[in-house]
Amino acid sequence: MRKLLMTASAMLLFIGMLFPGLAKADTAIDEKLGVPIVVLGANLTDAEKESVKQSLKVDKDTEIEEIIVDGKDLVNYIKDGNSQARMYSSAKITRQDAGKGLVIKIVTPDNITQVTNEMYATAMLTAGIEDAIVEVAAPKPVTGHSALVGIYKAYEVSGETLDTERTDVANDELNLATKFAKDSGIDQDKVAELLTEIKKAIADQNPATKEEVEKIVNEQLKKLNIELSDADRQLLVDLMDRIRNLDIDFGKLSDQLSDMAATIKEKIGEIDPGFWDKVKQFFENLMDSIKSWFN
Repeated sequence: MRKLLMTASAMLLFIGMLFPGLAKADTAIDEKLGVPIVVLGANLTDAEKESVKQSLKVDKDTEIEEIIVDGKDLVNYIKDGNSQARMYSSAKITRQDAGKGLVIKIVTPDNITQVTNEMYATAMLTAGIEDAIVEVAAPKPVTGHSALVGIYKAYEVSGETLDTERTDVANDELNLATKFAKDSGIDQDKVAELLTEIKKAIADQNPATKEEVEKIVNEQLKKLNIELSDADRQLLVDLMDRIRNLDIDFGKLSDQLSDMAATIKEKIGEIDPGFWDKVKQFFENLMDSIKSWFN
């Protein structure tokens, strides 16, 4: 028994050395960037709020700031928004240091029915939101649009100022993306790819006129083999022309989208190339030790 306890202790010590973050969680409050902000839809019941907070794992955070988003906020960030709109989708926003990029995760994917991680990301970058971990949740099936307004509010609560022209355009972008996926039958990931590729082309070519934007849109539609009705094609051209006229660093925007996967790996932490060799050797030694007990 003593040998067993000693071996188990050695195993725990070995794992702790390989994964020091597991042995002691980082519970310190970030005094520079602030605590995570949890934004809850105003139309959630008390039970639904608790369900959302469980999904967002707020109990894992040492401290959070909790705010409510309602129809008044919708009007504040989106022109012609409906102040009576019902808000259910919610989010947790954790600011990151400059250059870390955006990490988006829908933690209740069955309940966010129309918006994908990539759709949120491209709209947030259009709005001017960078360098944050954003988790989205809802207690029941909803489209997911109101979470974006909550993210805007949380970002400003954390001390930043957003350009309402950009947030308005970003909302229209999200609406158009979900429209294409729903009404035109285009795969959601394909829609996000289309929007990203058009923005990258705008960054590279710096179009000076709406006609040049239309040329880029048509080229990307052909390249990705996406068919749109004339009406939807025109909506896309109009949107991208509005985006062209915003004060956006398109090169940086494209880089951030491309770097999202790398950001996730960085957050989790790269595994040492010799990790599995160490694990194999450790368990080989462990098995030899166990065998010796019966000899």
